[in-house]
Amino acid sequence: MVYLMIVIIVVVMIIILIKTAVKPNRQSLDQTEMTQTGKPVILLIVDSLMNEPLQQAVKKDRAPALQFLMEHGRLYPDVVSSYPTMSVTIDSTLLTGTYSDKHRVPGLVWYDENEKRLVNYGSAREEVFKLGVKQVAEDNLYKLNHKHLHRDVKTIHETLADAGQQSASINALVYRGNEKKTLHIPEVAAKLKLAPETLHIKTPALFSYGMLSQFSPKNDQHIGPFEKFGFNDAFSAQELKHLIQNDKLPAFTIAYFPELDQEVHKNGPKEHIDAIAKTDKQVQEVLNTYESWDEALNSAIWIVMGDSGQAEVGNDKNQSLIRLKDMLDDYNIYKVTEQVKKDDQIVLGHNERMAFIYILDEAIRQEEVVKKLQKDERIGFLAWKDGADVHVVANGHKEIFTFRPDGPYRDSYGQTWTIKGDPSVLDMTVHGDVIEYKTYPDALARLHSSLHSHSGTYIIADAKPGFEFQGEGTPIHLGGAAHGALHEQDTMVPVIVTGTDTKPRHMRIVDLYAWMIDLTKNR
Repeated sequence: MVYLMIVIIVVVMIIILIKTAVKPNRQSLDQTEMTQTGKPVILLIVDSLMNEPLQQAVKKDRAPALQFLMEHGRLYPDVVSSYPTMSVTIDSTLLTGTYSDKHRVPGLVWYDENEKRLVNYGSAREEVFKLGVKQVAEDNLYKLNHKHLHRDVKTIHETLADAGQQSASINALVYRGNEKKTLHIPEVAAKLKLAPETLHIKTPALFSYGMLSQFSPKNDQHIGPFEKFGFNDAFSAQELKHLIQNDKLPAFTIAYFPELDQEVHKNGPKEHIDAIAKTDKQVQEVLNTYESWDEALNSAIWIVMGDSGQAEVGNDKNQSLIRLKDMLDDYNIYKVTEQVKKDDQIVLGHNERMAFIYILDEAIRQEEVVKKLQKDERIGFLAWKDGADVHVVANGHKEIFTFRPDGPYRDSYGQTWTIKGDPSVLDMTVHGDVIEYKTYPDALARLHSSLHSHSGTYIIADAKPGFEFQGEGTPIHLGGAAHGALHEQDTMVPVIVTGTDTKPRHMRIVDLYAWMIDLTKNR
């Protein structure tokens, strides 16, 4: 969730300039009555944790805590993420058990047809400044959970609360619950009209969110401007320790560890063993809260998971960065620094290695835009919806692949489809009536959901490994790594489970919700 940190950093920079002291919003646990019985469930999300580097870290004795959990539990190395593989959409899937066609959080960056503006939860500092800090902060801190995340789906916090079970959220960007809470924004941000003085939100029973809401007084050392206001691994670990030490663990706790993601972006998908070791030390801190690590295992059900993988991005800026604006220069492209104008024909929503291409001009046919982009060998595929059908094309494939839900063909997840054309466009094979996915796991459901996640006429462009999309002020990761795409490198994540022999129905993040609900209720 590097995007949240970007928003926080912007505010912090302003605070430093005017020398305003940072004052944390601390909440007491004294009035919190815990009702949980049996073993609590503790979920640790390590952003961009991937199996191969994890195995390397364990082999080199650099991750003793994660190794201990793996040896005393089970490792599921290839769990399928949601799409696009951006944390905000993935977290929405994890917390609701639905893909984006149901939870309605399409990506990190997307175009709101009703408000006629680009929604951005904070992709990069330059893009945040261009769109306006106030708008990005409002989308990030409030609208994501209370406007964009659809009310027809319930988060795990809401579902557990309805069943009389309490839960906690530590530094998770998607957190919606049933408890009314007021967030007090730093005074300087309100004075500069970057955010309102207070935000009225709904959270789980226990809610920690950087310096805006914290439990532990020891975390004052982790909320400064160089610690991203508390959105760091040490803060998350200390908050979880505080709950354990004060016997305040609820039935379910989710704690988010963000720092590994930044190192993978910078150093690539393989060269970040030191970063895994650093995160592991924080997991050790949590386990050390108990008399022994064996006692930690006996006291709780532990789940540790990544949220997305990352694919390598090349070093050559002219080759590795796909500039859709240049490829579509025949059209009037919306400028991020301005309001959407009547003569704007196309809006671009970049999500690192995936992009939404919105067509505002009804005179422009999707097929003509697709034809221009299909010539680029760096784009893995292009997809768009046409009534109930989804069409997919790819460079080097002459035939279109078309699919829709329900039909005579069945995939490994029990989903049925009607398909026509060349399935190799999505690197699928069909044997009889059975669909087999390869490069793009759960491709049909994830792609279909993304094309039905919000209103508008739009095309999805998805990059091959080695490449990412670049727009006005978007983050770029030359020589490093990025995610967002449907590709297996962006998609597959490890999940470590201890304390239960049960497992999800399928090895997909979308299936973890129902499994975790059952774990919590049946402890």
